[in-house]
Amino acid sequence: MNQTFQRMTPEIWFRHLFSAQAALDGGVVRRKTRDMERIVGRDVFVAELERRGYSAVENADQVIIFCNAQPVRVLAS
Repeated sequence: MNQTFQRMTPEIWFRHLFSAQAALDGGVVRRKTRDMERIVGRDVFVAELERRGYSAVENADQVIIFCNAQPVRVLAS
């Protein structure tokens, strides 16, 4: 296993996520669901999104995070 992931803490993972240029610009970032669940846990992840006023959707093995407080509408499903 990659040593970076062995040392990855929830704090570091969130720092990487929210320091991405897209996140800083109020845009969209995506991460693998398994990484989110393994490193921070779903409940902690959702709580952090709610604290920030962000939204997210999940599809297949990806979580798409909208790094702004704007409403999200599903256009087709």
